Amino acid sequence: AHHELSIGDFVLSGGEVASVCMMDAISRFVPGVLGNAQSSELDSFEDGLLEAPVYTLPESFGGVKVPEVYFSGHHAEIAKYKRKEQIKRTAVSRPDLIQIHWESLSRSEQRLAEFVMKTGRR
Repeated sequence: AHHELSIGDFVLSGGEVASVCMMDAISRFVPGVLGNAQSSELDSFEDGLLEAPVYTLPESFGGVKVPEVYFSGHHAEIAKYKRKEQIKRTAVSRPDLIQIHWESLSRSEQRLAEFVMKTGRR
């Protein structure tokens, strides 16, 4: 083999699933594959952290409500909310990524990440 690739730290029963996973991940970079070219810019890991939660209609489903900020129409506030949720989600699920990107976080983002990692609360 000329190159060795890994899709994670787990064992599969064959290489087919890993191949499909790689094809899907790589094809996202081919122009025209995604319906909206900007979609990949907002994906998890694009800035090294996990993606913020994504909401859709209806406004409430299974007891989970779409946060009010999304209905405000205030794009800067929505972006600020999404960034905060991104930091919290990453701190809970992948604190290793928080550590890797620690220096790129603002001081308030670092405090938020520390709180979430210490308490486990989002």
